[in-house]
Amino acid sequence: MSISYDGRRFRALGGGDGVCAEYNQRGNLVWAVFEGGHVRRGTITGTCDERGVLRLAYTMVLETGEVIAGHSTNTPQRHGGTLVLREVWERYGEHAATGVSYLEEIPALEPVGVAR
Repeated sequence: MSISYDGRRFRALGGGDGVCAEYNQRGNLVWAVFEGGHVRRGTITGTCDERGVLRLAYTMVLETGEVIAGHSTNTPQRHGGTLVLREVWERYGEHAATGVSYLEEIPALEPVGVAR
């Protein structure tokens, strides 16, 4: 599945807690900024392979002031007409944890605020 992530926005499947990420892509380089809910600001940087799989590193600052860092591998899937990313993630340090999350693409006409 060849995918360009440039200009696409994602949130937790089902709307989540209001965190929204807006992606950019140049060649196989992918990056994003995210915020909302309990996240004051977050960034993602990584690569995209020919199948659309993302290998990413991320950092975020929560409303509590805590700083979280980790990495994830996101595999694209289609659910009906919606692009969904299956995200296998790991956090480091005092917030160490692992898990699987699902991110859904936000329709282009749906308003959400993402800082630039």
